[in-house]
Amino acid sequence: MAHVVTGDRQTQRISRAFPLGVHRSVAGVPDVPGAVNVSVFAPGLEAVDVWFEPRPGQWASALLERRSAGVHHGRVEGLRPGIRYGFWGHGAHLPAEPGSFQLLLDPYGRGIDTVQREDREPLWFSVATTPDFDWGNDEPPHTRWRDSVIYEAHVRGMTKLNPALPEDLRGTYAGMGHPATIGYLQDLGITAVELLPVHFHIDEPHLQELGLSNYWGYNTLGYFAPHTDYATPTAQAAGPQAVQDEFKTMVKNLHAAGIEVILDVVYNHTAEGGKDLPALSWRGLGEETYYRHDSDGRYIDTTGCGNSLDFSEPRVIQMTLDSLRYWVREYHVDGFRFDLAPTMARDAENRFDRRHPLLVALATDPVMHGIKLIAEPWDLGPDGWQTGNFPPGWADWNDHFRDTVRDFWLADQAALAAGEPAGSLARLGTALAGSAELFARSERTPLSSVNLVTAHDGFTLADLTTYNHKHNQANGEDNRDGSSHNRSWNHGIEGPTDNPRILPHRRQTARNLMATLLLSVGVPMITSGDEVGRTQHGNNNAYCQDNKTAWLSWQDDDDARRMFAATAALVRLRREFLARQPYAFPADPRDAFLLWFDASGQPMTDAAWHDPGCRVLQLLIGSGQGERAGLMVINGGQETEQIVLPSRATLDDAGVTANEGHFYELVFATADPEERRTGARLAPGEKDHIEGNSISVYRI
Repeated sequence: MAHVVTGDRQTQRISRAFPLGVHRSVAGVPDVPGAVNVSVFAPGLEAVDVWFEPRPGQWASALLERRSAGVHHGRVEGLRPGIRYGFWGHGAHLPAEPGSFQLLLDPYGRGIDTVQREDREPLWFSVATTPDFDWGNDEPPHTRWRDSVIYEAHVRGMTKLNPALPEDLRGTYAGMGHPATIGYLQDLGITAVELLPVHFHIDEPHLQELGLSNYWGYNTLGYFAPHTDYATPTAQAAGPQAVQDEFKTMVKNLHAAGIEVILDVVYNHTAEGGKDLPALSWRGLGEETYYRHDSDGRYIDTTGCGNSLDFSEPRVIQMTLDSLRYWVREYHVDGFRFDLAPTMARDAENRFDRRHPLLVALATDPVMHGIKLIAEPWDLGPDGWQTGNFPPGWADWNDHFRDTVRDFWLADQAALAAGEPAGSLARLGTALAGSAELFARSERTPLSSVNLVTAHDGFTLADLTTYNHKHNQANGEDNRDGSSHNRSWNHGIEGPTDNPRILPHRRQTARNLMATLLLSVGVPMITSGDEVGRTQHGNNNAYCQDNKTAWLSWQDDDDARRMFAATAALVRLRREFLARQPYAFPADPRDAFLLWFDASGQPMTDAAWHDPGCRVLQLLIGSGQGERAGLMVINGGQETEQIVLPSRATLDDAGVTANEGHFYELVFATADPEERRTGARLAPGEKDHIEGNSISVYRI
């Protein structure tokens, strides 16, 4: 057992229960050279030893001598930065020499080291680190929601095949923060990257048996440690401190380019396996407190992952808040997207509560003030669908938008092609307006709507236009996994084809989907690769495909270049049309407007909104300041239609100055990828045409 042996012994033994984890300096505790304060919440253990490795292969232990409300703490000498450590129930039989079996990881451990063992499960050890890092003049961009364009990306998948990156930086944090990657994002117009989980995570046993891995990373083993495998080989060899520094450098570089960093985080469950498997951390320290159980002691699972953390327990809430604050303070991240967020707001009766203590704490915490909070607003528990119900300060992934836009441009088009009726414009209008009524009930504006057509989970944008059915055979589950209701349309042929009749329509549909996403009210989120037509070959659940199936291919062909150019142009138009609108747009209808017209340039009637035969809509987007506005014309029918552009009198009534010489300039058309008509000017009230299944955009 290791103890400090110099100076006044009573002083040397003073420790504090908080903060949890390993800390060199703790307020109210005299510093002792070479000693740290160690504290762990372990209500399931009567006493706790901390085992650590001061020299390679030589392990020492110290009893955490004090206990307070389930927190074991003590002063430990020799546990320096870079040293591996873990916890063990004091007095329990050690199955082998320390270092050869799984110690309990520190839930607050800042680093995790993996020891691979031949033909056996790996071992994981917590590693002490320091917060030291030169941030220089780093300033978070603080991009307002109104101006935000989010790009959901995977650190490895985004960079693994990028030919512009040095080979040793591909698939890494350093590659994500490299000028080549950042320049690409800037060219596209991205303001924030939303990174799939970068907390330390591990693979589920069934994936290991199949020779696969949890590529997405929704299986967290450490809420305070960055995932080691995404660091460069050099940083991995140097240890968790170097991994930590590489991650911070990535954030610093992205900030310098004006790009925010949002982390996809998984606080709803942990990587701990079933009760028949060895405990890794929380289960061994206090299973009954950390996890939700039914009256028979079985796990209550609202996540589909085997367990759910119990957010009716204050210590679970504390751990989550401490982790979030840590990533804001120490890593300068700008926001979080919360996986299966309703699980985090369930009370002692397992019911969702929009005034849950965690949500209240996040709303009032000064560290979290101004940090972007995004909910995946559904889980698998009772009342698991909560889109629109999170409190002010939150934004929600809007599945209403996703499903409506897919229905209009895919399912409806498939129906029309088969000679069947399609839906009306009413649902699409609601989506274009940011689902205002959905968010009003929680006193939020449409800026709380994170609009998406695709995400990591499901078909890519290109695959939505290419497959009617999922093709997940490579996942090893006989194609049973993944959703079977994708609202997709293959345009007549399943999978890849060279058919010149099919390909142009698929590409046009992809542009329609992207244009609808980027010109709707709300906050758009683009999934990495959709801007270049990335395919997963019909796999709509590529969570275990850490290979070219899921990686961005960085293809450089005409189709990819055209799709990228179209996406970048739409981002620019979005910025232009919203540039003069108030930052709270559209909270006050006097400050901004959305005006709706039919094909003849007349205001939409209730009958037109609900008529399935009416498939042409004109949407005027502008501000009450009389600045330039945009006109988005949608033709969801199959035939070319004649339209009448809104007249000068209509524009004047809307507050848009329309003097003599004022005109509509065609700036984008999904049916004209060669831009043959781009720049055409038409007077208010003049007639134009719009091709079937297309969108045209005019600048006013």
